[in-house]
Amino acid sequence: MKSILMATLLACGAATAVAAAEPEIIRISTDATDLVLSVGRTGRLYQAYYGEKLRHDADVALVARNAHVGAGGGSTENQWEVCAGGGNESHFDPAIAVTHSDGNPSTYLYYVSSTSKPVDGGTQTDIVLRDDKYPLTVTLHYTAYEDEDVIKTWSDITHDEKGSVTLTAYASTLLYFDRPAYYLTEFSGDWAKEVQMSSQRLRYGKKVVDTKLGTRAAMKVSPFFEVGLGSPVEENRGEVLMGTLGWTGNFRFTFEVDNLGNLRVIPAINPDASAYALERGDVFTTPEFIFTLSQGGTGEGSRNLHDWARKYSLRDGMGGRLTLLNNWENTGFNFDQQRLTELMQEAKHLGVDLFLLDDGWFGNKYPRSGDNAGLGDWEATRDKLPGGVPALVAAAKQAGVEFGIWIEPEMVNPKSELFEEHPDWVIHYPNRDLYYYRNQLVLDLSNPEVQDFVFGVIDKIMTENPDIVYFKWDCNSPITNIYSPYLGKKQGNLYVDYVRGLYNVLQRVDERYPDVTMMLCSGGGGRCDYEALKYFTEFWCSDNTDPVERLYIQWGFSQFFPAKAMCAHVTSWNRAASVKFRTDVASMCKLGFDMGLQGLSKDELTFCQQAVSNWKSFGPALLDGDQYRLVSPYETNHMAVNYVSKDRKMAVLFAYDIHPRYAEKMENVRLQGLDPDRNYKVEETNLMPGARSSLSANGKVYSGDYLMKVGLSVFTTGQMRSRVVRLTAQ
Repeated sequence: MKSILMATLLACGAATAVAAAEPEIIRISTDATDLVLSVGRTGRLYQAYYGEKLRHDADVALVARNAHVGAGGGSTENQWEVCAGGGNESHFDPAIAVTHSDGNPSTYLYYVSSTSKPVDGGTQTDIVLRDDKYPLTVTLHYTAYEDEDVIKTWSDITHDEKGSVTLTAYASTLLYFDRPAYYLTEFSGDWAKEVQMSSQRLRYGKKVVDTKLGTRAAMKVSPFFEVGLGSPVEENRGEVLMGTLGWTGNFRFTFEVDNLGNLRVIPAINPDASAYALERGDVFTTPEFIFTLSQGGTGEGSRNLHDWARKYSLRDGMGGRLTLLNNWENTGFNFDQQRLTELMQEAKHLGVDLFLLDDGWFGNKYPRSGDNAGLGDWEATRDKLPGGVPALVAAAKQAGVEFGIWIEPEMVNPKSELFEEHPDWVIHYPNRDLYYYRNQLVLDLSNPEVQDFVFGVIDKIMTENPDIVYFKWDCNSPITNIYSPYLGKKQGNLYVDYVRGLYNVLQRVDERYPDVTMMLCSGGGGRCDYEALKYFTEFWCSDNTDPVERLYIQWGFSQFFPAKAMCAHVTSWNRAASVKFRTDVASMCKLGFDMGLQGLSKDELTFCQQAVSNWKSFGPALLDGDQYRLVSPYETNHMAVNYVSKDRKMAVLFAYDIHPRYAEKMENVRLQGLDPDRNYKVEETNLMPGARSSLSANGKVYSGDYLMKVGLSVFTTGQMRSRVVRLTAQ
């Protein structure tokens, strides 16, 4: 069923038009949910309902009418305003706060008009609001993706005042809920400990989740959350709101439970140190907030978001992915042309598609032999690489693999030719000593000249080496010395304009090199949002590749991102874990290797080659199918997930024993998503050479119904053991 815009849109000659007998209604619908907005007696816009789909139009009108009548007939409209302005009669955090050019800090927004139109995959509704005393206009945008049960929303703010206005709050939306209780799951951590999940009950007052790091914004807290409505968040049952902000910079989520027990959810750019000066005629566009309301727990919500992402927000979301061998964990900065050529041949022997050259290939006056020099000087180091990048591309072609390369173009080392020539391009205070994070500084992407330079880094590499197919785009420092020489007195614009400058560069790269694949990296998972992923096919989840830690990290990221977006590499972290366990953990995401193959035994190398081949065959289920999280590492000493192809002809089950207790009882794992009336052959794969499966079900055929209700005995009492099981419909 498609979105319905119910409009008794009465001519709204004045923004302060008085209400009619029935409220004007705007209905934003997916196949499973309704978000109902209505214009109240005041002429302002309110949320009347957000929940399960209403079956009858009369009920939609009823909830809209009832939303404007409180107990005893009194108005409660000011409690649920969709774009509540600062300085008005509300006692709660606003969605937008503006100081006008005359210094007045109040904003009252009144409904003007509403339209809808079909867009790719859904229906977009645009709602125009206007202040009655100032020429300030806010246009709310909602796109409802019916099949995926996902809504995204954002706003445009513009004005026609004589001078600039200052925005001190600019949320992407404001959502309201009236439930008996609220439970927040947030995702926080640090470098090498990303997306650690923690839950708490929200009680009266505000809970704020935010970041102020600028570039590496998600290093300590991720831009997504889950709220259990009425009961704690669960995987397969319960009502849960899952939301994520498409913004590669500072963000803030505010969760406020009021005196009546209602919950306000405000996703926004973090306005801290970002009072934004908006000039006359300019448009301030807030980030897209993407959300789904699931009645079947986070599992259902994740599958909604995964489907939406592959179709509409992840670069090449419906395409394949390249397996790779990276040199970093093997060589670090210590390599030369001959060594890299040998590694390319290893990549071919391993069976991966791509060789990825990491950090350390550039700089001549200040060669990149460590992290304290060279950033910004993107010329191949002649001593290491006498043939430059073209010789490496040619060597990769001769070896029979594709070639990719690491860059960190937003950053500069003070020990670089770029810094010597353009100190004014660097974010830094004009009158204080510089302080560094990882021996580097951040280039000022609010400056168009700097944007040209950063784009030119890729453009020059690609012009000289058109056969490069992959970039690893890193970002290892937050913004330090927070002052833009370019912006002058408009320092409140820096954090926002930096991100917009980054998007300008990425858009230019995408337009000129649409076939180039890129990994989004930020010292691990410091960047992981759907606006950036419009330009990147995948992101690096964490520098921590210990397979045990990765189970928790990958479980967390899988709540919002499909497997094909999540890079996972087999490395030498945690040598107590077998190569099989490390490989099986990486195989549940986008597989890569970052280790020296010379250190593997003959059997281990043969296993890795077969695992690469198996992973490529899993594509219809793993990359493009539905994911079901079965057993949580947070609740047990094990973990299990399965993926099912859209036609339900194939499934892959990953099962991991982490650190089981002695004589622990082993429960069967019940699969999900299969066709109950089909029969499936069970085959354990990813076995070491010469090993025979100890899985009792191996080689047997079971109905999908049996596998989902009775399940398989796949766990053991072994430490760091794993099983990969393929199920094929007969």
